[in-house]
Amino acid sequence: MSKKEPNDLIHSSSPYLLQHAYNPVKWQAWSDTLIEKAVKEQKLLLISIGYSACHWCHVMERESFESHEVARLMNENFICIKVDREERPDIDQVYMLAVQLMTGRGGWPLNCFALPDGRPFYGGTYFPREQWKNVLTNIKSLWENEKDRVYDYADKLLEGMQISEIAKPEEHLTGEFNDLKNTVEAWIKRSDHKFGGPDRAPKFPLPVNYSFLLHYNHYRQSKEIEKHIRLTLNKIAAGGIYDQTGGGFARYSTDINWKVPHFEKMLYDNAQLVSLYSKAYLVYKDKRYKEIVEQTLEFIEREFTGQHGEFYSALDADSEYEEGKFYIWTHAELKKLLKDDYEFFASVYDLSEDATWENDHLILMRKDMSYQEDTEARIRSINKKLLAEREKRVRPGLDDKALTSWNAMMITGYLDAYIATGNHRYLDAAKRNHQFIMQHMIDEDQSLLHAYRSGKSSVHGFLEDYAFMISALIKLYECTFNEEYLEQANRLTAISLNEFYDDVSSTFYFTSKSKSSLIVRKPEINDNVVPSSGAVMAHNLFRMAHLFSDEHYRAIAEKLAVTFKPMFINYPEGYAHWGELLINFMQPHYEIIVTGKDAEKNSASLHEHPYPSRVVMKGHTNSILPSAKEKPDTKEKTQIFVCSGKVCQAPVSTAAQALTLLV
Repeated sequence: MSKKEPNDLIHSSSPYLLQHAYNPVKWQAWSDTLIEKAVKEQKLLLISIGYSACHWCHVMERESFESHEVARLMNENFICIKVDREERPDIDQVYMLAVQLMTGRGGWPLNCFALPDGRPFYGGTYFPREQWKNVLTNIKSLWENEKDRVYDYADKLLEGMQISEIAKPEEHLTGEFNDLKNTVEAWIKRSDHKFGGPDRAPKFPLPVNYSFLLHYNHYRQSKEIEKHIRLTLNKIAAGGIYDQTGGGFARYSTDINWKVPHFEKMLYDNAQLVSLYSKAYLVYKDKRYKEIVEQTLEFIEREFTGQHGEFYSALDADSEYEEGKFYIWTHAELKKLLKDDYEFFASVYDLSEDATWENDHLILMRKDMSYQEDTEARIRSINKKLLAEREKRVRPGLDDKALTSWNAMMITGYLDAYIATGNHRYLDAAKRNHQFIMQHMIDEDQSLLHAYRSGKSSVHGFLEDYAFMISALIKLYECTFNEEYLEQANRLTAISLNEFYDDVSSTFYFTSKSKSSLIVRKPEINDNVVPSSGAVMAHNLFRMAHLFSDEHYRAIAEKLAVTFKPMFINYPEGYAHWGELLINFMQPHYEIIVTGKDAEKNSASLHEHPYPSRVVMKGHTNSILPSAKEKPDTKEKTQIFVCSGKVCQAPVSTAAQALTLLV
């Protein structure tokens, strides 16, 4: 057997690109010089985008990209570019939009054909081998014989991609909180009332939606909304989408009842779901939610944390070329391993035919979500045996790159868990990851970098990196009262406004104005599996405005809320984070200044009640925060000032008293 020769991807740091480094396809990584070469040679681009944990990416690689016959067609007629969508979300955003406009749907692997200058004209997602060969042949013929037609279609497609998605803003935010009622009620009605979540499959957890509903229902106190929130959280936590043995969530469920997951595990899902279950625990005091948080963070520490405190990106869905093989069980395996514990285990988990999957394998699902301490203690003991056995299996591939945006989300997840549980190990993990980002992900000009692997940082930061990092820094301050975090947040906010914000259209663009060279520059306004980075940035400005008493920040946040209010009203499931911003403007928002020797203790007590919205500061004469500076530290005596609309009530001496002053 002849030795495989590597292509140019062998020089990449991305685990996904390295997976393709020994394909016979002459893959190259995206670069401006590569586009210049294509223009000079007048050769079409074939841009193939995926990520390391993508099951169908692996399938297409095995079927097509490892085939010498297919590779010959690709190499002779195209400049073949491989893109890691996690490392280069800007490229993915552009060509995903193009494919969605052309086909009405998107996904990965994403395969897009483009003119030499990068303008797309044809694309799709997964293609079986024979269909892919036909596509390659037809595109080759079209380029050779009908070049004008290709250019014409590319021009029209680019025009469609450039159409503004932004609504014309009103001058000021109008309306009241009750204006959201019809929107939310219609949303709940079209949801799944049996299994929770959306009434369709596949099902994604979409934590941002339930974060909004928790916040909204603090004011509405609707039993129907509470029922839907709890049903969804319970069904997800009891289902196969949750790793019952080792903790952590898979990316989505392929069915309507959360049973069969797409087994890949992503950092961003787990970060957000830790936050969501932490908040839900504070609201509902359900110990099951606390258990989910703790078990998921055990998984993050065990499998997703690097030696410098960085958080890895993903675990593959496949091992030994089979999806889910690492996670599933058989009755025989469980009986042999658990022995006398098997009957008890079967009383907790559904081991019936309903729980079986391909070839009579079991996907573990809880029968119910009731919490009993003795039951949970015994299950924890059993899980140790199952984990030890599972570790003997061939592990799924690990994508060990660290992304600034996803790491920042995990910082926030750890901090929300710290607030919910009081476990200082979670605060320590958040602070350690922050130190990693400050050491490795800051460029010489103090701007953020996006990706890190094997000691090297790369790719200029995107809006998502700034937005999620600023959000994490604000929460780090509120958990520690260390104002260095806010100084860093203020510096990154200034860069964000200069590089990403467009005052004319009242929106944030995803790419920097000084470092983007793609054919189109787009905002990221709608929520997906993560909140819109534009909406996160708007929340940051709102909170920074209250911390720094900065009217400029507040004015931009309000302008953004006005701009995107119609989109939330028309489609709340896709703009829920904008909905949370609207709540902040429509309901009283509080600044709470804590002084005295027990400031940190009192602050922790205040955070144990997640709503209504507020910022918490520590008062002292040297503070960089105007409101905090006005409330000098009395050293011994505790004083807590609750302020709203620039009016402060008389100080109280306990957190419990302060909470009674919040509406």
